[in-house]
Amino acid sequence: MRRACFSLGLVLVVAVPLRADEAAKPVTVPFETLPSGHMTVMVKVNGKGPYKLIFDTGAPLTLINGKLAKESGVLKEAPRGGLLPGLAAEQVKIKELDVGGLKAEGMQAVVMDHPTVKAISDAFEKEAGPIYGIVGFPFFARYKMTLDYQAKTLTFTPNGYKPPDVMQALMFELMKSDKGPLMLAPAALWGMVATKADDDEKDGVVLKTVLPGSAAAAGGLKSGDRLLTLDGRWTDTLTDLYTAAGSAKPGKEVVVKVRRDGKELTLKVKPAAGL
Repeated sequence: MRRACFSLGLVLVVAVPLRADEAAKPVTVPFETLPSGHMTVMVKVNGKGPYKLIFDTGAPLTLINGKLAKESGVLKEAPRGGLLPGLAAEQVKIKELDVGGLKAEGMQAVVMDHPTVKAISDAFEKEAGPIYGIVGFPFFARYKMTLDYQAKTLTFTPNGYKPPDVMQALMFELMKSDKGPLMLAPAALWGMVATKADDDEKDGVVLKTVLPGSAAAAGGLKSGDRLLTLDGRWTDTLTDLYTAAGSAKPGKEVVVKVRRDGKELTLKVKPAAGL
């Protein structure tokens, strides 16, 4: 089973610095690993639970299924359609999401009985119990994470950022195309769309689009460039690029290395604060 839940592409958004009074000490949270390789954590929603959710660092959204939404009071009725093509889904605001004692308030999420999550839950329910959704970017982007596979723990340390809602950018790209893999364009921050084919084993990812007038264009990036590193980090997968670009601060120049026409170039890009 492919580890692909909601990791469909790339979302890069502006992060807002946290206030000093929001600082907290590192918190260690246990996780379990499913036979499929997915990590799961126990989560409380609005004080209800705990429920088991997949922890996916490639997921641009936090997602809960209809059962969890109803039991926690997030939704009184089944989610309406129209948010995502072909699926009953509804955007909601969770009053409090608690992951091992780390509490995120007023966090955007999507209520949807996602078919991949359901398939994973059905496949491993006997060993692991039901799976109720995915913990994604709106939660984990707030922290620097240390993963200890031997101890099966995640340690979270506030990184100084609080991400805004990414739904608007996601919906724009979902509605733009109904064919092939979905690439999410982070136009507000970088102005580029990246892609990588399943059979592409070369270093880096390909820039499918660089928007005119964007930060990426101003830094000299062009459509067709193969992006090799960003801010000293390898970008061999979309998840790598997501992590590297998401860690960059708006307004601060970042060194980017690309391959163009067989030559490696070093460029400097200053991502813009656009959200």
